[in-house]
Amino acid sequence: MAGGRRGDPRMWRRGLFVATGAVLLAVVMLVHSHIPNTIGNLGSLIETFLPWLGLLVPVLLVLAVVRRSVTALIALLLPSLVWLNLFGGQLSDKTATGGDLTVATHNVNADNPDPAGTARDVASSGADVVALEELTASAVPTYEKALASTYRYHSVEGTVGVWSKYPLTGVRAVDLDMGWTRAMRATVTAPAGQVAVYVAHLPSVRVKMEAGFTARQRDRSAEFLGEAISHEPLRNVVLLGDLNGTMNDRALNAVTSQMRSTQGAAGNGFGFSWPASFPMARIDQIMVRGLKPESSWTLPETGSDHLPIAARVKVATSG
Repeated sequence: MAGGRRGDPRMWRRGLFVATGAVLLAVVMLVHSHIPNTIGNLGSLIETFLPWLGLLVPVLLVLAVVRRSVTALIALLLPSLVWLNLFGGQLSDKTATGGDLTVATHNVNADNPDPAGTARDVASSGADVVALEELTASAVPTYEKALASTYRYHSVEGTVGVWSKYPLTGVRAVDLDMGWTRAMRATVTAPAGQVAVYVAHLPSVRVKMEAGFTARQRDRSAEFLGEAISHEPLRNVVLLGDLNGTMNDRALNAVTSQMRSTQGAAGNGFGFSWPASFPMARIDQIMVRGLKPESSWTLPETGSDHLPIAARVKVATSG
């Protein structure tokens, strides 16, 4: 009758380290926006891969079971609930029918071995407007030729370009304070109305042992991009591109604070886009202002190290 109905009292004392780990995990996810970037941009690094912290829950669960610790099992409720609060909504399918404009974006990779095939793959998505990033001068004619039959209108500024089934006006480069052009803006006159299309490829980030998450140039360029979008006079705005950051990364607040992700609003799952061989983060983005997202999805792998992404949106009419 050892312990009687109370069972083994040691099950409450065992696994305290596992329980502590569970609490710390919950705290990190709960206050991620307050983790400072002063040392190696640690906060942004954690936010980039924030959804993956949920994988630590089953690991801790196994340890709690092995230790036969009730305390640890109860403590695991904390990170589980926090993760579900943060990302549970992305587990459901929010796609809907409808919309009157389909857009797509793809970082085609400067070293793409098959640009013509990549162009055909993206065009087969049925997108009305396609944005391409990381274009090289030598590859641009190949993309132009491969997309000419589907898209009557196009424009390239520096290393980014936009192809459209509808007329383009107001085309100009957007300054990202980089010394060369990696962003542009154009007005697409679609049947449902005019849409300001921004295409951007923010600077890459690196994870270095001696410096942590190096993203200073990316962060500064995001500020410039956000400033340009904030002054856009058109009601309907879409941003297409490789932002080298996720919606959770506070360094992109200048952009994300005034726009919403089509994947978050109308997607199914996380929509990870990079790396193409094993997607771990959604650093390619489609964001809108004024437009209503109806559906959002990733496209099949091409010759790039990124997956192309697409979305269907409804253009807001005046009045």
